[in-house]
Amino acid sequence: MSALILALVAGGVVGLALGALGGGGSVLAVPALIYLLGFSPAAATTASLIIVTATSATALYAHAWDGNVVWKTGALFAAAGVVPAFLAGAAAEHLPAAVLTAAFAVIAALAAVRMLRPSHAEPPERIRPATAAGAGAGLGAVTGFLGVGGGFLAVPALVGALGLRMKQAVGTSLLVITVNSLAALTARAGADGDLRWEVIAPFTGAAILGAWDGKRLAAKITGASLQRIFAFVLLGVAALMLADVIVRS
Repeated sequence: MSALILALVAGGVVGLALGALGGGGSVLAVPALIYLLGFSPAAATTASLIIVTATSATALYAHAWDGNVVWKTGALFAAAGVVPAFLAGAAAEHLPAAVLTAAFAVIAALAAVRMLRPSHAEPPERIRPATAAGAGAGLGAVTGFLGVGGGFLAVPALVGALGLRMKQAVGTSLLVITVNSLAALTARAGADGDLRWEVIAPFTGAAILGAWDGKRLAAKITGASLQRIFAFVLLGVAALMLADVIVRS
């Protein structure tokens, strides 16, 4: 199968998950770029940031159109993650491939577990700024380090720490993901690496279209069912990546 077809299929799946769930789908971008399209781990995380930034911005527009984005809250949450995202993005370029791959596998597994055990926490009686700032900073660092959006972390944090309803949290998480991904991408500007735009461009285009379909899919299928499907996919991806690190070490 040609690289173009693989990029289109993988991009569509990533966008579908991102548009439907507000997170989780971007975690699939890095392994797809590494194992299906032959990117190095460092180049894959940078390419993933490009894809995630464009796709999240598109999905953000769709959710904002429906009034599901709390702009002030999202901006404050995102602001806490900008510096960590920038610093982590710069540091990731200098780490060994095995370290990046293993760290990514762990994050993918955590994302899967989080999706299999969705939060049912009630909104807090009092919002804690320190908790929100810490969550925003941690999310920014994960985004910059591994090239993932981190919506699987942002959504429960926005519900639990800031008291947003679930639909608002999903839409607002896309604002946070867009800002953090852009900050991390800025840190990697000019870095060496074969980004192969002939693959990234169609991957991104398919992801953007998939994000619109994902938003429509979310209206027809329960969120819990979608989360379970993607969670099991992520568990399989995490296992394969850890096995790859062990074999190569």
